[in-house]
Amino acid sequence: MRKFYLAILFSTVIATPSFAARCGGDFNSFVASMSADAQAAGVSQAVISQAFGGVTQDMAVLNFDRRQRYTFNKTFEQYVSTRVGSGRINTGRAMLQRNAALLSRIEARFGVPRQILVAIWGLETDFGHGDMGKLPVIRTLTTLAHDCRRSELFQGELLAALKIVQRGDLPLRDLIGAYAGEIGQTQFLPSSYIKYGVDFDGDGRVDLRHSVPDVLASTANLLHTNGFKMGAPYGEGSENFEAMREWNHATIYRKTIGYFADQLVGR
Repeated sequence: MRKFYLAILFSTVIATPSFAARCGGDFNSFVASMSADAQAAGVSQAVISQAFGGVTQDMAVLNFDRRQRYTFNKTFEQYVSTRVGSGRINTGRAMLQRNAALLSRIEARFGVPRQILVAIWGLETDFGHGDMGKLPVIRTLTTLAHDCRRSELFQGELLAALKIVQRGDLPLRDLIGAYAGEIGQTQFLPSSYIKYGVDFDGDGRVDLRHSVPDVLASTANLLHTNGFKMGAPYGEGSENFEAMREWNHATIYRKTIGYFADQLVGR
């Protein structure tokens, strides 16, 4: 997923305030400005103080971000062979069986087929058992927001991350993610977490790190909201394939989702 994160970032930009903090310059001054923006956006002083207390720049995040290449050098066949093997297919089929009742409820509510959801889940984090990232999201996003290349984008993501804590969805200690701030078992950016997150287990919060019902329902909600239709084709050129652009702009990745989904149901 990390290879595609720029495409995802551009597809999930949320509105940023007109008083957006100035990028670059003194880091502590930037944090103070972001704190004021967060308070104006309705984040409590307690959450702001806890989140920004002692925050520092993460140069490893900046170095990783600047090393990224945003083009593909592999064909679809080469790429899919590295992502969809027999082991992952067999595990995915087991997940379809294990979560059959849950997936039926999600299909009924959101109209997204179970194999698409399980394919995304498997590709992103090996069904929640793989790497969900180990970086503090606030530090990561503050670092990227301070950098002037895509400052407004990451300022928006930073405010969304603070709202995740404000809403009580995740405590700050669990706000851990990848190199662009992606969170949870299907790697939602904070803005998507806020926009599409669903409390499907009924515990009063959206937990995309630990709750499989919330993870799969939120993924379905994202696709449904962007026009995915149950029973329609999802191959390249279809309306459903276009609906998946909100998940990832990269054609090769969306083709891999479709291929994996077909393998899961024996097509």
